[in-house]
Amino acid sequence: MNAEIVESFAQMVREKGIDRDILAGVVEDVFSMMVRKKYGQDAKFDVIVNMDKGDIEIFLERQVVETVENPTTQVDVETARELSGEKLEVGEDFVEVVPLETFGRRLVVSAKQNLNQRIKEIEREIVYNEYSNTIGEIVVGEIYQIRRNEILINHNRNELLLPKNEQIFKERYKKGDTIRAVVKEVRKTNGNPSVIVSRADPKFLEKLFELEIPEIYDGIIEIKRIAREPGERAKVAVESHDDRIDAVGACVGMKGVRIHTIVRELNNENIDVINFTEQPEVFIQRSLAPAKLKSIELVTETKTANVVVVADQVSLAIGRNGQNIRLASKLTGYEINLIKEGGDDEYDIELVDFKEDLGEELYLKLIDAGLETAKDVLNAKLDALLAIEGLDEEKIRAMREKMAKDLAEAEVEEAEEEEEEEEESVESPAPAPAATETENAASESEAGPPATAEEEAKSEPSATAEEEAKSEPSATAEEEAKSEPSATEAQDSTPGDAGTEPRTDENEDSKETNG
Repeated sequence: MNAEIVESFAQMVREKGIDRDILAGVVEDVFSMMVRKKYGQDAKFDVIVNMDKGDIEIFLERQVVETVENPTTQVDVETARELSGEKLEVGEDFVEVVPLETFGRRLVVSAKQNLNQRIKEIEREIVYNEYSNTIGEIVVGEIYQIRRNEILINHNRNELLLPKNEQIFKERYKKGDTIRAVVKEVRKTNGNPSVIVSRADPKFLEKLFELEIPEIYDGIIEIKRIAREPGERAKVAVESHDDRIDAVGACVGMKGVRIHTIVRELNNENIDVINFTEQPEVFIQRSLAPAKLKSIELVTETKTANVVVVADQVSLAIGRNGQNIRLASKLTGYEINLIKEGGDDEYDIELVDFKEDLGEELYLKLIDAGLETAKDVLNAKLDALLAIEGLDEEKIRAMREKMAKDLAEAEVEEAEEEEEEEEESVESPAPAPAATETENAASESEAGPPATAEEEAKSEPSATAEEEAKSEPSATAEEEAKSEPSATEAQDSTPGDAGTEPRTDENEDSKETNG
């Protein structure tokens, strides 16, 4: 019996990860409950649990009296002497060992249920404490179930949840795949704790940098800020605490080997690593790279930056679907307003295009306030907008974000169209006729008489007349000999003429033959 108890305790310690002392305390509480149910709440007793030997002993303490009024706490002299074998007197304490067999089946079953319940509670507490201490750390698990809105991951026999909004949207997962994610949140529920992990959180990117770049793990290089659109692009601002170490170079690695490892883990997410600085103008300029900026005007009170760029840099500054400028705003903490150099050609959208989103009533109120375009709304002061009935700060922020996004997308489309038009103009058939004329000239010079027409414009008139009168090969040789200077001029004036050089060689051969 004792060996079975010891083995059961040892198995609980191994499988459940429960501390031996905690388990011993739980067993004591369970048996204490059994004693109270049998002998009442006033009973005086001690429960001794020996985890090493597997002993569980219950000692019931009662007072020796002449007349028993409460059997739970008192015992008569004769019974006490008989059970103890000692000559006990009235007023002394009698301690009795209670055999486990005396509790009966009902109390044992109740104790078993209570023990299982307590062990489950301890397990939940252990899981909660374990993952609460690892929030912000990367865990590696195995996908064991894929649902519509979440993925279940097995990690150390515990269930982790990867919700849809914490996944990288371009990734495709399969059952049995090994996956890495960062612990984002631990919630207490009625059942087991809910552990939420994420691959889309900026903390995941930060921890990947720590794993792959020893200088960041050692604290020599510090990640100051991260702005990220999962699966698409991210910007990471780093700073070196050692002047001998280049922060960006250390993060990128030799031939990009370090950053490429992180990029592959994030499903080819583009990562821009830039040097952090406390100077807002310089930081904004670095954040908007590779675009080249003309000037930056900061408004500290509203944390906005008006950035002037030349026309051909607008698309680079905005990025695809406004990605570059959005990430730069998140990274720097400034709301960046792009201004095309000159200002007159600045792209804008009429407010009527947002009429459906704003609603008829709000649209008319904005028009009455003199706000006729998206730029007017974006550049308007907050107090002026709050004065309009029906607008609060949250609605203004949402409205501005919508307009800024549509403006950015429209400017990118306009820039792309301009680039396409420029490419079409470069590839237009304007230079093609020149190339065709050169080819025709080459073919005509090889054919004979048509080449004479070209020579007619560049050579002496007598040579041309002679050439027209004579069509025999020997006459052609004479003609070539007479018109050699003009042919040379034609060759010099038309570099790259494929037919001129072979023609000259034939002339020299024919001269040597005639000579």
